[in-house]
Amino acid sequence: MTEFFDYAVNSILYQRAIYPPETFNRVTKYGLSMMTTADETLRTYITTIMGQLKDWLLDGRMRKLVLVVKGIETKETLERWVFDCASTGDESASETGDAASPSKVARTDKKAGKTVKEIQGEIQALMRQITASVTFMPLLNEPCSFDLLIYADADASVPVEWEDSDPCLIANGEDVTLRSFSTKIHKVEAAVSYRVDDDI
Repeated sequence: MTEFFDYAVNSILYQRAIYPPETFNRVTKYGLSMMTTADETLRTYITTIMGQLKDWLLDGRMRKLVLVVKGIETKETLERWVFDCASTGDESASETGDAASPSKVARTDKKAGKTVKEIQGEIQALMRQITASVTFMPLLNEPCSFDLLIYADADASVPVEWEDSDPCLIANGEDVTLRSFSTKIHKVEAAVSYRVDDDI
C-alpha cells in the first residue's frame, strides 16, 4: 500500500510538471512505465512521509492521504488529490493492536481469493487514470509547490516536527472521482478536485 502511494505521488508530480521532467527516472511497475524522482531532497521528503504513513497503516490509524498543489505566488490551492484509505481486513487483529504482518496480509488475500494480479490490475487502471488526467485538467500557469497531508486518528502519535494544516479545500472547484482498488486489507478510493478559472 505504501509503495502505491509513493508511485502515485511521483506520478502526479511528474504529470502535472510540479518538478522538471529531467529530474525523474523511468521505471517499470504494475506493468506500466512509471516516473520516479531523482531529486535527492524530494526523494528524502517523500520517503520520510511514507515511513510515517506505513506505521499508521499498520496500526489502522491512517484514513486519508492528500496531495495539495498550490501556486507559489498566489498561495491558492489549485489541485487536491485525495486517496481515502479504509481498512477492510481482519478487525480482530486491529482490535488487539496486532499490526498486520506481511504473512498475515498474504493469508488474508489468499482466503479472499483475490490474486496479486487482480490487485495490480486495479492499481494499473488507477495509475493510467492519473496519467490521463492531464487531458482534462487546466494547465498550471504559474510555478507550483506541493504539500502532503495525512489524515490519521486523533490519538495517533504525530512526529514533533510535523504541524497541523488546514484542509486546503477548493471553493467551487471541479471534482472528479477516480478509480478505486482493494487489497482486502485496505480499500483506496481516489478523487481529484481542481480550480477552474472564473473567466472560462
